[in-house]
Amino acid sequence: MEHKLVIDASNKSFLPDFKELYRYRDLFYTLAWRDFRVRYAQTTIGLLWAVLQPVVTLLILSLVFGRFVGVKTEVPHLLFTVAGTSIWTYFSYVMTNSGSSIIASQQMVKKIYFPRLIIPLSKAVVGFIDFGISLIIMMILMVYYGVTPSSNTWLAPVFILFGIVAALSIGIWLSALSVRFRDFQHVVPFMVQIGLYVTPIAYPAEFAIKQLPSWVSTLYFLNPMAGVIQGFRWSLFGGEAPGNLLFVSIFATVIIFILGISYFNNVQDLMADYV
Repeated sequence: MEHKLVIDASNKSFLPDFKELYRYRDLFYTLAWRDFRVRYAQTTIGLLWAVLQPVVTLLILSLVFGRFVGVKTEVPHLLFTVAGTSIWTYFSYVMTNSGSSIIASQQMVKKIYFPRLIIPLSKAVVGFIDFGISLIIMMILMVYYGVTPSSNTWLAPVFILFGIVAALSIGIWLSALSVRFRDFQHVVPFMVQIGLYVTPIAYPAEFAIKQLPSWVSTLYFLNPMAGVIQGFRWSLFGGEAPGNLLFVSIFATVIIFILGISYFNNVQDLMADYV
């Protein structure tokens, strides 16, 4: 029995067609595996780059904020920082690579039909490599410093999930915007650089907000990763529970996800024309 594929451009839906995404799961796996191979192809040290990059970032941030600025933390600053860089590294990788993913795959987009959402989604898989390595480094440091996980550790996967959703939400939105407005290819690296310092990666969120008016503090937590990283560290190391501003980050994550998916669905049928 032959199966017919009907593409109806007038049939707009708010949410993606999950059944269709599932039917194209083999393409999803293929794109993810391709990105993994290409990332470390023809490199001398291969996968060691996945270790070297987060370690260098960790050491620089720890030196700047731990030694020069003198930020005080409840756990050793190096361990405090690696908890922040673990999620941030994943977030920045997915946001950067998803943002340019449609343009990078323009030849395939022009030639065949498939759910375009698969392209930015496939970037999220490769990002787990760096994330996993950062978690291993964090566990080694916890053993080295003798830090016992708090009783809230069971909530860590929840904050990791919100971090994944935030990364994909912004990545999906940027992937659609970059097709129409190529300026975003230059804006995204700038956003990552700024975000590295305006997100509480190497310093507690309280260190920033106590020096800001209350309304600016609310704007600060509109950055989804501010609440995600703060909550993730609290779940691991305990201490003062995140305040109500955490819900600002969660709310921002949900809104960005809804708007990102909606915008992508509205423009995906026109992507072949723009690229």
